[in-house]
Amino acid sequence: MVTPNAQTRVVGIMGDPVAHSLSPRMLNAAFQALGFNWCYVAFRVPAGALAQGVRGLAALGFAGVNVTVPHKEAAAGLVDELDPLSQRIGAINTIRVAGGRLQGFNTDAPGLLDALTKDGGMSVTGRRCLLIGAGGGGRAAAFALAGAGTSHLTILNRTVSRARGLAEMVSRDYPQCHCDPGDLTLGTVGRSVENADVVIQATTATMSAAMGGSGGREDWLTTLERGMRPGMVVLDMVYTPKWTDLLNAGRAAGATVVSGVSMLLYQGARSFELWTGTPAPLDVMRRALES
Repeated sequence: MVTPNAQTRVVGIMGDPVAHSLSPRMLNAAFQALGFNWCYVAFRVPAGALAQGVRGLAALGFAGVNVTVPHKEAAAGLVDELDPLSQRIGAINTIRVAGGRLQGFNTDAPGLLDALTKDGGMSVTGRRCLLIGAGGGGRAAAFALAGAGTSHLTILNRTVSRARGLAEMVSRDYPQCHCDPGDLTLGTVGRSVENADVVIQATTATMSAAMGGSGGREDWLTTLERGMRPGMVVLDMVYTPKWTDLLNAGRAAGATVVSGVSMLLYQGARSFELWTGTPAPLDVMRRALES
């Protein structure tokens, strides 16, 4: 990492919690490898301070930031403009500062597809997908999967009205994708995983308790784990721990498993390119995450 000076371009990540984030390690390695005078810093920003934090980016000369849990949806309403994909999703994970204006993007959606295809070996076209979670990450996943040709998308969420609302939005934009919303009851989870080719876990339930998750103690997770089978691809967006209990159960059952680290890598690469206009050094970034 460079020693910051008056010419250093600053980027970072806003979230709460954020201490666990691997993005500083990954992005600073990329800047160093390319000889860029840039630095990436993690900022813990409580929900009540998000608007102040976002509006201060331009004044402080930031090049941009990533946005993580729980701010992805709220941040979409705080920027000056959204790219078309972010407008449909209603959530962003990347802000770019250009000409004093804040531009919002969602690199989670293409990053998810990159992780599934490149590291999971799975094209979702014509596949039946089960999505757990309808928050910012879940919204990105839903639009990404439908846009890539998923034939059937089941969206389960603890608050079923959020799952229903997301399913209706996706259906309007992608009428060829059949969307079913539901809740996280054991029966619904069991039936849904039985019919799925791809499972995406987009909640914090599998995150370690020390980082704000429940540590995998949710009843529905046990039902989901029991539904793992060969031929299925399972991606958990959580990356602390890298291999969650869900992914370990999937591996033991013969499924192909994809860590949230893969999605982190690919969405981070796209954010890097939005900020710098330079192709991301993927190999360098992957090594930094695996070190």
